[in-house]
Amino acid sequence: MRAQQTNPESFVAPEAEYARLTLEGMATLGDCYAPFEEQTINVFGGLPGEEVVARIVRYRRRRRKFVSGIVEQVLSPSPHRVAPPCPLFGPCSGCQWQHVSYEHQLTLKRDAVAREIGRYQELDGVTVAPTVPGPQPYNYRNHARFTVRRNGSLGFTNRITRRFVRVDECMLMTSGINDALAELQGKCSETTQLSVRYGVNTGDFLVQPTLQHPAIGLPSGQPHYVEELLGTRFRVASPSFFQVNTHQAEHMARMVRDRLELTRAGTLLDAYAGVGTFAVLLAGEAGRVIAIEESSAAVRDAALNAEGLNNVEFVESKTEDALNTLDEPVDAVILDPPRSGCDPRVLGALARLAPRRIAYVSCDPSTLARDLAILADSGMTVLGVEPIDMFPQTYHVETVATLNGRSGGS
Repeated sequence: MRAQQTNPESFVAPEAEYARLTLEGMATLGDCYAPFEEQTINVFGGLPGEEVVARIVRYRRRRRKFVSGIVEQVLSPSPHRVAPPCPLFGPCSGCQWQHVSYEHQLTLKRDAVAREIGRYQELDGVTVAPTVPGPQPYNYRNHARFTVRRNGSLGFTNRITRRFVRVDECMLMTSGINDALAELQGKCSETTQLSVRYGVNTGDFLVQPTLQHPAIGLPSGQPHYVEELLGTRFRVASPSFFQVNTHQAEHMARMVRDRLELTRAGTLLDAYAGVGTFAVLLAGEAGRVIAIEESSAAVRDAALNAEGLNNVEFVESKTEDALNTLDEPVDAVILDPPRSGCDPRVLGALARLAPRRIAYVSCDPSTLARDLAILADSGMTVLGVEPIDMFPQTYHVETVATLNGRSGGS
């Protein structure tokens, strides 16, 4: 049910638990927090300072009891509130911020990064730039993972209520994925999960797993698909990571290139290379590129993506293992680790290698701040922290941090 402004005296609770709450600030997962029953709970669909009527959801997970709220009616709206355009906003929960003006979403994301940076004394004085907006606030995702119910319906599961919501069109997905969704809807009862990936710049696509339903006219079971970034084609296997926002990924690649200030005489180390996106795109700017990747599927993709480039070497290994055996000078480093951030051994190896410049790409502000503090404590200087909105309408934020890796030098 879409939140609306109402007269508090006219509210009549149905056979469910409701509470009148004053929302105090932004919490994790894009929710607000509010006091309730001598505790603080997360509330979906609100904005700080609002007074709302929320449906209270009590649930147990892993033997622990939880309480959350879901905004049903807004009694005192924030000036940053807008009407969510999607009729599934709330029941779906895949978008957390459709009710927030896009300009304010950018502010909230910068605030989230700055809040984490501010937790560390080692990062005192580090400023966080305004969030770089996405070129498309909607219809930007090139990858969807759908839950499938027994009747073949495709949709998503609400993270709070755990209820399945059938989705016939997702406003975050590209038109290519929504076209595939229309073809597959109601015909996928042979599986419980379905992945669709779409090449925004190529029109290529991948549907996994292989589907046998006779009424499905769309090919499925492809081992890989092809996407293009900045005029370069990349093969991406089904288990390999690739950024979900193609156009913003192109902007981020240009940003990383500019921040590293590469030279043709230096060695670039891509420490979490994936399918070789950064390594391939920046190979022409460096003398040599060493790309490290643990996933064998991604390394196979990367080797194909780098065909014709004689200055790129791929190492299939955990980053911490490869770095601790590296004994040659490194001029610049790209870090693009998983959400958990860098292994401590990676950070220790970087302190030993002392590269001239580091670009740290992160999808988690808390682990980014933790790792930046460790690097700063080792003598490196954080030159800039720049959030990028890779995921509009959600609380997620990508960030590029730039460091001088040589203590007292440039």
